[in-house]
Amino acid sequence: MALAAIAVGLYWGLIVAPPDAYQGDVQRIMYLHIPTIVAAYLSFFLVFVGSCLYLWKKEKRDDILAYAAAEIGVLFTALVIVEGSIWGRPTWGVWWTWDARLTTTAILLLIFVGYLMLRSLIEDESRAASAAAVLGIIGALDIPLIHMSVYWWRTLHQPPSIFRPDKAPWENVAWPLLIPLTINIAAFLILLFYLLSLRYRLGEMREEIKARRLDRGG
Repeated sequence: MALAAIAVGLYWGLIVAPPDAYQGDVQRIMYLHIPTIVAAYLSFFLVFVGSCLYLWKKEKRDDILAYAAAEIGVLFTALVIVEGSIWGRPTWGVWWTWDARLTTTAILLLIFVGYLMLRSLIEDESRAASAAAVLGIIGALDIPLIHMSVYWWRTLHQPPSIFRPDKAPWENVAWPLLIPLTINIAAFLILLFYLLSLRYRLGEMREEIKARRLDRGG
């Protein structure tokens, strides 16, 4: 489903949709960039939810959810930075600049790379899960900062075209561009939940193996 939806969305965005009036064909990377951002943000929102629930209830399933979503979020965030660099080179003339949005996004990536490292460095699983949950909650709070950075500081990065408080998406983006973008956002969300289901099941299997080993040892 995800691959089919992505194929339809990319064909529509790269072939059928007209070029942007200002940026021309360079703008077409938007059909990958924005859906990747949405998937990354949702991944870290799930980390936030799973971490809060784990600190509250101490249930392993919540920790598995947070851990799985963090791994996928790191993947999507790395892709966001790569895609943004490809878009920025012809638009701004540089691959990277210490713009407020780019910098806060890089910080987000580093926080969650640290989250994954923390999980592997602490041997006690309960302590690792609790420490990672706290870091996951702190890291997720960077997302509103990323979104609002273009309003709070002068930046090279343009303001949001889709998720704006003052305008509906169709008021800011023409329908021929908005339709393939919406398809790709839906496609990437399907891909996200597919990957999440696989990674969550892997976490469950690991817990089952540990439980069986403990039973045999007992």
